[in-house]
Order: sequence, then C-alpha cells, then structure tokens
Amino acid sequence: DDAFLVPVDAKERPILLDIIEDRHERKSIIISSQLPVDNWYDAIGDPTVADAVLDRIVHTSYQIELTGESLRKIKAKNITK
Repeated sequence: DDAFLVPVDAKERPILLDIIEDRHERKSIIISSQLPVDNWYDAIGDPTVADAVLDRIVHTSYQIELTGESLRKIKAKNITK
C-alpha cells in the first residue's frame, strides 16, 4: 500500500517503466496504493513516463477501491478496550 506515497525520482522512473513494459500483457501486476490514481501523475513526476505507465496499468486493470474504517484503527480500538 506504499506505491507512490513518495514521489518517483528521475533515477527510478526508467526502472519503473521497464518493469511495467516487461510485464505488460504477459504477466500480472498487483499495485497497492493509498494514493488515488488521479494523483499518480504528480507522484511519477514526468508526464511522458506517467502516460506510459498509466496506459499500461490503469486502462487494462481491475481496480478495487476499499472504503470504510482502516483495519489498523479498528484493531487499535479493540486492543484498548
């Protein structure tokens, strides 16, 4: 759930793109992020790389958006009771 919480720097961008391209339409990719997809452009930093990554991931993906109280918060409340 940490994907893109810290912006991708210039050295990491080509590595990210290589990984995505190598797996695109050949193997599964599971990405878990607390950051909404709409904010990934800013997190990736380079609009061209962001377009390439999002084209390969988002447009051919199944997205599961979780809602509700965080399980960590729920468990913390149960421990303090």
